[in-house]
Amino acid sequence: MNISKFQKLIEETYLEKDSKRGLAKTFMWFTEEVGELSRALRDNNKEELEKEFADVLAWLFSLASISGVKMEEAIVKYTAGCPVCGKIPCMCEEIR
Repeated sequence: MNISKFQKLIEETYLEKDSKRGLAKTFMWFTEEVGELSRALRDNNKEELEKEFADVLAWLFSLASISGVKMEEAIVKYTAGCPVCGKIPCMCEEIR
């Protein structure tokens, strides 16, 4: 599935509900999912990692949709390599 199709699927599934909840509260749900991903990373739980990465991605796309951002367009920032040094792999001195 490509990025645009995934965003459309998330919009069809959740946009009405998430829009009613509002950006701030939807963002709080997103951060909760990031916390769950953090625990799965800490525990190195492969099964939970897959679930939590999917949850974080879905909530991120929902936030983008509520905000009027098309993720297909947003990722252009990274399609030519590092947006700072322009290299693949990144050659920036500092660790980000």
